[in-house]
Amino acid sequence: MKKPSKLSSKNPSKKRQPLAPNKTDLKDKSKKKKQRHSNTNDDNSNPDGQAGPANGRTSDDVVAAPASASAQLKFFLDLFQSANGIQLSSLELEPLKDTCILELSQCASQETESLGKDMRAAFGSSWKEILCGKRLLEGKVDPGNPAVLIISASALKSIDLLRGLRSLTKECHAVKLFSKHMKVEEQVSLLKNRVNIASGTPSRIKKLIDIEALGLSRLAVIVLDIRSDVKGYSLLTLPQVRDEFWDLYKNYFHQRVVDGSLRLSLYGSLPSGTVLKGKKKS
Repeated sequence: MKKPSKLSSKNPSKKRQPLAPNKTDLKDKSKKKKQRHSNTNDDNSNPDGQAGPANGRTSDDVVAAPASASAQLKFFLDLFQSANGIQLSSLELEPLKDTCILELSQCASQETESLGKDMRAAFGSSWKEILCGKRLLEGKVDPGNPAVLIISASALKSIDLLRGLRSLTKECHAVKLFSKHMKVEEQVSLLKNRVNIASGTPSRIKKLIDIEALGLSRLAVIVLDIRSDVKGYSLLTLPQVRDEFWDLYKNYFHQRVVDGSLRLSLYGSLPSGTVLKGKKKS
C-alpha cells in the first residue's frame, strides 16, 4: 500500500500560493511599458511614424522655420567680428540693414530646387537677361563676371547647389571654381566667356580674383552654403576653410555689402540657439 504524499497529508484542499513576482521581472515589465508609451508618442509626433526626430539625418535636414533677415544678419556679423578680432562701431553698423540679406524661401528644408526660384525673384523682371543670357555686352557684361556667386566648404557642396540652378544654366553654363579635379588654367579659360553663375570654394575663388580672371563688376548676390557636414562643420566653422572665407570676404565683399551693391544669402539653418536672436518683426 502506497503512502500518501506530504501535501495530501497536511491539507489536500489547500492550494499552493503562487510565488511573489521577482523584482527583476517587475523592472523589465515597467521598461517595456515605458518603451511602448514612448513609441506611441513618437508615432504621433513624427509624420513618418519613425522613432526620433532626426532618423539619422543631420540637424540641417530637419525642417524648421527659417530665421528672419535680422537674425541672419546678426549671426553673420557676430561671426565676422569674432573671426577678425574687431568690434564694429554703431557708425559702421548703421548702413548694414536687413536688406543686406536675401532671404531664401526654403532654406530650412534644404530643397536645392527652390534656389532657382529664389534667384529669379531676386532679379525681378530682368532675371532672364541677367541669369540666362549668353552674349557679352561691351561695357555692360564683361567676360568672367558672374551675377551670382555660390561659396561652399567643398567641391561636392558646390556641385550640389548648382543642381538647384539647372533651369537657369541650360544656355549659359555655370562655372565651377574649386581645386578638386580642376586646374587654374582650365578655369581661367572658362572665365574668358560670359558667366552668369559661378560656384566654388573660398581659396580658389580668391586666387582667381587675385589674378584678375574672375571679375566682380556684375556681382549682385553671394549665396553662402552654411549647411553642416556629418561632423558638424560648415563654411563658417571648418578651421582652414573658415579662415580662407573671411579673408576673401573682408578683402573683396564687405565694402560692397556696406555700399548696398551686394546682398548675402545664407543657405542652410542657423546653428541651434541663434535662430531667435536679432530683432523681432512687428
